[in-house]
Amino acid sequence: MTKFRRVLFASATALSVSLPVAQASEVRVGFTQDADTLDPANHRNRETETIIRNMYDGLLTRDPSMNIVPELAESFTQISPTVYEFKLRDGVKFHDGSPLTTEDIKFTFDRLIQEGGMGDGQTSPRKSLLGPLQSVDVVDDRTVRFNLEAPWPLLPAMLPFQEMVSKSFVERVGTEGMATQVNGTGPFKLVEWRTGDSIIMERFDDYYGGAADIEPVGKACVDRAIFKIIPESASRVAALLAGDVDLINELPPHSIAQVKNNPDTDVVTVNGTRSFFIAMNMENELFKDIRVRQAVAHAIDKNLIIDRILGGNAVSISGILSPDAFGKNKELQGIDYDPETSKMLLAEAGYPDGIDVTLDVTGAFKDTAEAIASLLTKAGIRTTVAVGEGGQLNSKWRTKGGPKSGDMYFTSWGNGSLDPYGIFNPTHRTDDRGNSAGYSNPDLDALLDAAVTETDRAKRAEIYREAEALAAADVPYVYLWVPQDIYGVSKRLKGWRPSADSRINLHDACVD
Repeated sequence: MTKFRRVLFASATALSVSLPVAQASEVRVGFTQDADTLDPANHRNRETETIIRNMYDGLLTRDPSMNIVPELAESFTQISPTVYEFKLRDGVKFHDGSPLTTEDIKFTFDRLIQEGGMGDGQTSPRKSLLGPLQSVDVVDDRTVRFNLEAPWPLLPAMLPFQEMVSKSFVERVGTEGMATQVNGTGPFKLVEWRTGDSIIMERFDDYYGGAADIEPVGKACVDRAIFKIIPESASRVAALLAGDVDLINELPPHSIAQVKNNPDTDVVTVNGTRSFFIAMNMENELFKDIRVRQAVAHAIDKNLIIDRILGGNAVSISGILSPDAFGKNKELQGIDYDPETSKMLLAEAGYPDGIDVTLDVTGAFKDTAEAIASLLTKAGIRTTVAVGEGGQLNSKWRTKGGPKSGDMYFTSWGNGSLDPYGIFNPTHRTDDRGNSAGYSNPDLDALLDAAVTETDRAKRAEIYREAEALAAADVPYVYLWVPQDIYGVSKRLKGWRPSADSRINLHDACVD
């Protein structure tokens, strides 16, 4: 037994977990990143949401096929282009035993959408995820009404990302307390958060059962669920092979064969929703010249990297959208791999001897970035890879409206809703929060703004197709690929299925 598990069992006993340690069942996840916070309203991070979503539920959720289904809501109806009504299901309790009410729903969304709604003048960083949502009204003890300032067809698609909180609990502990304390309606309740090491949860025995459309309905299968934070890929794989964890995310493609050949483990994949790309800093004099940006794009053999580095577990993209996204422009002509054209373009731009640049990347993708750097260097774009921590790189590249200080950034953006709004606007709209390239095109901004309120589905799709073609022609990014999400799993693990939105839902996970 590892030291970690001995400590864990001792901690669980001290915290009066209901079953004796010898009889308790637990599922352990080797996870890439710790939570930024445990407050559902105070983050914009997919890994944080993955952890939180096992302790909190939303009005709506998605099944493994990405269909939107009611969760805490029993049903919902669109009354008009700007009004939706949601009817709550009966019998839902928070972890402290108090019932979920329509007042809790209103309070949750007021906290999300109001300026200063989190207290002390703080506005939720998730406010923009709810677009033109203006207010939520209590109709009766089971019904709430959502009022939009303008038509916004995305609302149901965005609600699975918003978790409901207890009004009385938030008022008691405040925003500061919400960062480390949990009182949700989800299948697990918090036991302990060991920052940087693990998040330990236990089954909530009064759980209402979860979405009626996702079988099985009922309490969680295991007594405990643990997210063990293991950022380094080799260490996650080693923990899985040793039996110290039952599931790991972001299994490196080069480890697939190793995991498959181990008699006690296997590999599970699902089509992802995360687009990978290289941002070129258009605030930098070098990359203001489109010929330099085109040279970078021509220097990268995407198919070679997909085959050799990603093990074929990805699909090439020529624009920001996934091939499965609504409104995807499937007529886009990509930029072919042609290093001689790269050299010619550099010479035309005034760099006949090539250029020297730095490519920023997080540690999880260092190997891929080094392969890209090798290709770039062969084309006269001498590239040094600089590994940085995620938060530091986000501050450097993703400060909304702020200056960029690097050359290039190998990064990605997730789009769990598969609606263009969730990825196109933040990465391409002028001064938006994910616009790492510092790109600005007023014509594109106008198209993206028009698509937000267009209720005709066919017209909206055509707007996005036009927008993707316009952006691709400007080459603010080198659009690379959408990889499959690859998980390593223990053969002890039963009932768990991966989701394209990267959520690791442990409600149905069982272990032999």
